[in-house]
Amino acid sequence: MDWTKREAVVWEELQEWRQSMFEHEPTDFENAYDKWIDQVFSLLPDSLQIQFFEKVDGWLFHLNSLLRGSQLQSEAPKKILSVARSMSGDIETLADLRRLSVDKLTYLAEQQAARHRLYSLIQGGMTGSGKAIWVSSDFLAMLVINLRAIQLTAMSFGYNVQSPAGLLETLKVYHTAIMPNRLKMFGWEDLMNDLKKEGEEYYYDIPERVTDQSWIDEPMKQVLKTALIVMFAKKKISGQPFLSMLIGAGINYRTTRNITEFALKYYQYKHLLQKGGGEL
Repeated sequence: MDWTKREAVVWEELQEWRQSMFEHEPTDFENAYDKWIDQVFSLLPDSLQIQFFEKVDGWLFHLNSLLRGSQLQSEAPKKILSVARSMSGDIETLADLRRLSVDKLTYLAEQQAARHRLYSLIQGGMTGSGKAIWVSSDFLAMLVINLRAIQLTAMSFGYNVQSPAGLLETLKVYHTAIMPNRLKMFGWEDLMNDLKKEGEEYYYDIPERVTDQSWIDEPMKQVLKTALIVMFAKKKISGQPFLSMLIGAGINYRTTRNITEFALKYYQYKHLLQKGGGEL
């Protein structure tokens, strides 16, 4: 293992975090909810289920591709590299970032995460105002904010998100990050299986599925959040719906915090894994 003492400590912390994910015990409510979801989907023909999730996958791929090609995203590496060069003068490309210590890489990633948590907070506050334009666009806005946050986290650790493999990886990280805690271990294992594969060729051998039944949790939460906002938007203090704005801002902030924390752990794990020789 070619690690510093500090990197060995971070690796142990990641192992403890990973173990806590595997030891999560679902509640009776979670078990009942899973059975209900299974029953609902069992009423649909398999071909319709496959078609539905293929459509969702395609939509997410297109959205992620648009983000990847946007001007904001093309400028992001320059900003990350500018900060990184203040830490080490020999940084020229994103790949060079991997020569930095894990603490410095974590600092770069946390800068991006903090910025996007603020975006989510503001977006949630505007959605909480109850205005139709903000409520109707909230789900898409949160998708954009969180997918971009994951892409920038990957870049902060020196990984290329412009390749098809990098694009698929960020989508899988997003999907696992929004999974319920009781299911996260399965998404994590899928990510670990991908890390065992060398090169990018495997991404073209078999069409990769990203979403599945567990993805339904996020839209369900969105429906519940919207219902709460609509319910409390009419209750105003000094002419402003502060309670619904607080609900929107709080839920959006917490969602992005959870996603960015998971993305940070994953890319820390990947970085140390590769630096240590690639042994899981």
